[in-house]
Amino acid sequence: MRFLIDIGHPAHVHLFKFFALDMMKKGHEFLFTCRQKEFEIELLEAHNLPYVSFGPKYSGLVGKVWGMFKFGYKEYKTAKKFKPDFFLSHGSIYAAHAAFFLGKPHIAMEDTFNFEQIRLYLPFTKYVLTSDYMHPLSSHRKNISYPGYHELCYLHPNRFKAEPSIFSKLGLKENDKYVLIRFVSWNATHDAGHTGMSFENKLKAIELFKKYGKVFISSEKKLPEELEKYRLPSRPEDIHHVIAHTQLLFGESSTMSEEAAMLGVPSVYMFNNSTLYTKHLEDDYGLMFNFSESDSDQNKAIEKAQELLENPSLKSEWEVRKMKMLSERCDVTNYLTWFFENYPKSAEGKISFS
Repeated sequence: MRFLIDIGHPAHVHLFKFFALDMMKKGHEFLFTCRQKEFEIELLEAHNLPYVSFGPKYSGLVGKVWGMFKFGYKEYKTAKKFKPDFFLSHGSIYAAHAAFFLGKPHIAMEDTFNFEQIRLYLPFTKYVLTSDYMHPLSSHRKNISYPGYHELCYLHPNRFKAEPSIFSKLGLKENDKYVLIRFVSWNATHDAGHTGMSFENKLKAIELFKKYGKVFISSEKKLPEELEKYRLPSRPEDIHHVIAHTQLLFGESSTMSEEAAMLGVPSVYMFNNSTLYTKHLEDDYGLMFNFSESDSDQNKAIEKAQELLENPSLKSEWEVRKMKMLSERCDVTNYLTWFFENYPKSAEGKISFS
């Protein structure tokens, strides 16, 4: 089989990398397509995955509309040459449209339920694979549910082992304590109307967290001069080892907060109308905490982070919560392999994944 996988975010490389690597060992062929946005290309190259880059992404409404046509055309031309049997993506409009015009199935994986994008790809998509918690696509005729989360494609214990060598890469001694803060750029289409933390509260959080260990900041955008000294020094491909050993993840990224949950690391996440996924991880497993971006909630988030950092049993408590979650979830890469090796019976419900 031949697979074309379109990448729209660095997390999507992690989502599909082990599936691609496992299937390539079995003789299947893959091609990744991407835009230059953050460090998708570095991750693809780090894992020796074949790819085509369509160039830098555009910002602003006009630029994004132009990019949708330009990148859509490039996706079509690339796919026509590669001749994939399947298109696979995390809800890529480009992959869905190219698949439709070439008469091939597009399989989407979805967990954000951003309907301004879903409406653009769903009519051209054969099936949408989602986790089995309740969400807007749960009853849709194209939806197929499985017992897992995207992050378990690459952070399931079968796939990931935290390396203690990350301490030396961070300039620390093994088992030194540190806190990881994540800021996002707020440039995505679903980020309209969001501002994230105020600069004053960022400084307040940093000064407080310094009492509990070294502070590192991972940021999608350039940091103000006052914060640049806290920038995380490790390579992008090391980020999950960084998360696995931190005392706490604090900030604006749903993806990193979800990754922390998979690794048994507490996280405090700020986003107006927190996602169904992050609320599910809070309500069902107690692995993270959701707050809005209001000034009062930013301060509540800082207080919750301090409360967690004061807890001497934090690591052991979160390990118990993580193990409960893992006992009810699957290795999602194994699920993807099963799905495609047994397609179309797997999609039609004629056989069950176990």
